[in-house]
Amino acid sequence: MNTTALRLIRSGESNRSPGFTLVELLVVIAIIAILAGILLPTLAKSKMRAQAIICLNNEKQLTLAWVMYADDHDGKLAYNLGENSPTMASAGGSPPPPMSVNWANNLLDWSTSQTDNTNAALMVETGLGLYVDRAAEVYRCPSDHVLSSSQRKAGWTARVRSYSMNAMIGDAGTFSTSGNNINNPGYVQFFRLTSIPQPAEIFVFVDEHPDTIDDGYFVNRAYRLEWIDLPASYHGGAACFSFADGHSETHRWLSGTTMPPPYPGAAASVMRPLSSAAELADFYWVISHMSVEADQGSTGAGW
Repeated sequence: MNTTALRLIRSGESNRSPGFTLVELLVVIAIIAILAGILLPTLAKSKMRAQAIICLNNEKQLTLAWVMYADDHDGKLAYNLGENSPTMASAGGSPPPPMSVNWANNLLDWSTSQTDNTNAALMVETGLGLYVDRAAEVYRCPSDHVLSSSQRKAGWTARVRSYSMNAMIGDAGTFSTSGNNINNPGYVQFFRLTSIPQPAEIFVFVDEHPDTIDDGYFVNRAYRLEWIDLPASYHGGAACFSFADGHSETHRWLSGTTMPPPYPGAAASVMRPLSSAAELADFYWVISHMSVEADQGSTGAGW
């Protein structure tokens, strides 16, 4: 080989730039896509589990605060007032308790005009706020970022509360003046911590569906087989509950209708008489963990 040919070969070799061919690039992209398809669902499930654990811990902290409140008030449980309770005239003519004494002093909606939606400082100044060291974050599930379109346009990131309290627990104001709750007159209203016969079976807090949460008073009627307030299903079709003995747990729903998507107006289709076995099983599970049937002649008030 002459010197000129050798020089041309070497020149050609030096001019080749390192890099992927098109086929090699496509292979790499395919491998990345396969790995993403395998890993992303696992990461999403891990995130969901982590958020559920935080939610359970939040409710546990609120329940411990609820117990400490009772200890400081001679065994009496915190006020648990419904939205309409302060406006109702009590049977004895005495003024109803103000919402400012409630366990959570706020009402939530889908508007931008209701300051309670974002006023965390006010929420923790009354009720149980002092017993959680005014930590507003324990009132909200980390999975709950549900807002209306107008609230998103206003730049909001979340409303301040995801949890409600079992309506059959605590002084419900004019709803329970007689010693029974007018929403469930055949069931015991628990006014004192010691009046709860099986604390491990009665829930205190629940993460409520964002479309029915307004006040902090979670109510359903045992004799009316349809949802009034709907539990949430943020955690893979499950809701978090805390119980009067201090433990918290998740409960998975059986019926798809119990799990409407978390956005404004989504719960409207559920507000109807329940019929399927799965729907009724979900409903009765909640009712059975709200209270116990009252013995004849007994109110269970324990005032």
